[in-house]
Amino acid sequence: MAKRKPAKKKGAEALMQDLFQRMEATKDAQSLNDDVIIPFAAALEEVCEARGYVLNIFGEKSNIVFSGDDANANAIYKMVEEYLADKE
Repeated sequence: MAKRKPAKKKGAEALMQDLFQRMEATKDAQSLNDDVIIPFAAALEEVCEARGYVLNIFGEKSNIVFSGDDANANAIYKMVEEYLADKE
């Protein structure tokens, strides 16, 4: 008998599909940013803040880091910045 996927995964899949459809519907990068990315990042920030986490999002292909406090967030930011600078 095949295993059933947990309900949570189904919800995550539905969210991914919804975000994908919204992204595909945007006409340009600015719309993508305004209509999908900024609201999604704002929701992440609110949830993280409510739980006492700090959210760091770094560039290139994106790295999202959650840390427990501002001191750790700053150390992680510096580490990533140094790493990216060394790659150049």
